[in-house]
Amino acid sequence: MSYITSDQLLAKLRKEIKEISVHELKDKLDKKEITLIDIRGRDEWEQGNIKEGRHISRGFLELQIEGHVPDRRKPIAVMCAGGVRSLLGARDLHTMGYKNVVSVAGGFSGWKNAGYPFVKPRTLSTDQRTRYARHVVMPEVGEEGQLKLIDASVLLIGAGGLGSPAAVYLAAAGVGRIGIVDFDVVDTSNLQRQIIHRLDDVNKPKVESAARTIAQLNPDVRVIGHRTQLTSQNALNVISQYDIVINGSDNFPTRYLVNDACVLLRKPLVDASVLRFEGQLTVFDTTKGGPCYRCLYPDPPPPGEVPSCAEGGVLGVLPGIIGSLQALEAIKLILGQGDSLVGRLVQFDALDGEFREMRITKNKDCPVCGNHPTITELIDYEQFCGMPSMEVVSANGNYQ
Repeated sequence: MSYITSDQLLAKLRKEIKEISVHELKDKLDKKEITLIDIRGRDEWEQGNIKEGRHISRGFLELQIEGHVPDRRKPIAVMCAGGVRSLLGARDLHTMGYKNVVSVAGGFSGWKNAGYPFVKPRTLSTDQRTRYARHVVMPEVGEEGQLKLIDASVLLIGAGGLGSPAAVYLAAAGVGRIGIVDFDVVDTSNLQRQIIHRLDDVNKPKVESAARTIAQLNPDVRVIGHRTQLTSQNALNVISQYDIVINGSDNFPTRYLVNDACVLLRKPLVDASVLRFEGQLTVFDTTKGGPCYRCLYPDPPPPGEVPSCAEGGVLGVLPGIIGSLQALEAIKLILGQGDSLVGRLVQFDALDGEFREMRITKNKDCPVCGNHPTITELIDYEQFCGMPSMEVVSANGNYQ
């Protein structure tokens, strides 16, 4: 059996693998004609990298390339520090069927010495990289996406049945700032579905209970408690502080109030409701041409026609399912990944185990988001919904 040295191997690869200069790479990147894959180690990449490049450490190249470049016909440039490892990486991509692959001669050192621009990125800490390892390994999230989550803020309207699972999963995902609006205290009857609270929290404010639980789950997350009733006087001020709003209320005055505030502030609203064995979920985002809550429900039902969860009951696990889906939709919006539920209403029947979807369209005559809006400021929603104000501030059933 004959052997070859590393020098002989590299000489052989230089005959088989096309190389381009850093000047050719710059031209192709400017014209968006090529995808750059930087296969240096993480420490090297963190010291400086090309903004347009995608980082896959050499040891993960074959395992992760398909997530970054699924089309094997797409031109790829492989870069390392000096142009040696990139030859080996390009060879392996050729073996996998990527035929239009080149190696960057001189590597990142050549790029830097030529005076071309590079960046020193903000990166996760070692502890964060460990905590979010299952996110970072996903091409749709990666370190860049995780940093988006850390920088994001989400406001939860209620720390009840829907708000509890949403808050837990947002915190676990690393959403950096979570606001919670809830003026209620924990009741024993809440524990059947409001999983963020514990028996020791009974008779204590929900915002404080939720903050304690999140601190134990992910101390990096900052929780801001708004222990107040959301009103037309304070809604704009509270909601304006956050990127996305998740509605977990089950009374109509709050629903219309939050919807109108989000439309006026141009904030996406992840809306859901549950009752007995059924739940539904959608995303209202008028900035993307979607409808708002008033497009779907122009007028509230008469008082007493639709029971609250306190009156009609709810299967404890159901808010967990729907609230988790709310967290999912918020995370998708933060990452800019996937197809959000804007313009789509998902209904779930727990007894049948069926999801159904229906399209909802924007109402051009909507008084809030239509072509000629007549509601340009928040109104007295208790009177609008035909409900006395005392019903809005009742301790039971306000936040599912």
